[in-house]
Amino acid sequence: MRIRFGRPDLSRYADRFDLPGAGLGPSVTFLGVTTLLIGDGASAVMTDGFFSRPPLLAVAARRIAPDHARIDAALARAGVGSLEALVPVHTHFDHAMDAAAVAARTGARLVGGSSAAWIGRGGGLPGDRITQVTPGEPVRCGAFTLTLLESRHCPPDRYPGGIGGPVVPPVRASAYRCGEAWSLLLEHAGGRTALVQGSAGFVAGALRGRSAEVVYLGVGQLGLQGADYIRSYWAETVEAVGARRVVLIHWDDFFRPLSEPLRALPYLGDDLDATMRVIGPLAAEQGVGLHFPTLWRREDPWSGLS
Repeated sequence: MRIRFGRPDLSRYADRFDLPGAGLGPSVTFLGVTTLLIGDGASAVMTDGFFSRPPLLAVAARRIAPDHARIDAALARAGVGSLEALVPVHTHFDHAMDAAAVAARTGARLVGGSSAAWIGRGGGLPGDRITQVTPGEPVRCGAFTLTLLESRHCPPDRYPGGIGGPVVPPVRASAYRCGEAWSLLLEHAGGRTALVQGSAGFVAGALRGRSAEVVYLGVGQLGLQGADYIRSYWAETVEAVGARRVVLIHWDDFFRPLSEPLRALPYLGDDLDATMRVIGPLAAEQGVGLHFPTLWRREDPWSGLS
């Protein structure tokens, strides 16, 4: 197979960065990779909370740890004061490395499986701030109800398996093993619903009988899969919950700090163009809106949906 250098040009998808700005109802703010701030002005929850974004060389060759200056800057820019819950979609470093630090700063409960709980303990969170879920059992967090369902990481999973003890940074990136991968169903007290599918893996039939108006669809590494896999992934997520709008996440180069403009992951690690060649026509055929989120912007992905 011929190695392809470079990276996709996001400008070819400029017309899809078109979600409406938020009004007075619930909103979603994209903060890179699969970090989403979902709030209504009174209460808020967040996925992942990954802001440190260490460079590739550091990840490959050194021990890594949360960058507290970057965390504080990102929370301030996003206007985050307090959170009801912080939910890592799985526990690789690019999702969960900052989780304990962000939870400590915001008063959030760290919600997830046993691997997320070990990260919380290693980061000094007290036991009453760690909620280890039962898959499929709803958890009430302020105005939101969260339901975590078992899922899978998109292949290949470079650090498979669970975390079996406290993770105390600085550590190698390999210490952040995948742990439990989740499909997160979210319902606001006002009735709005969303699915956050953080990794482009799935468990066949896991979302059957569930519903969500909007899907925040993780596409990291999806472009390295065949077209049949991509179609199955769409069917097991977007089609399974009957969503009318899809917002793509986990496409940005997470080795680049949030202080610089986002760019797509390089072709050596993913192929966003290949993903779009398959899901673009699927969305058009099924009448599903397909969008990219805009960094830092409070958006209303439910706008216009009945």
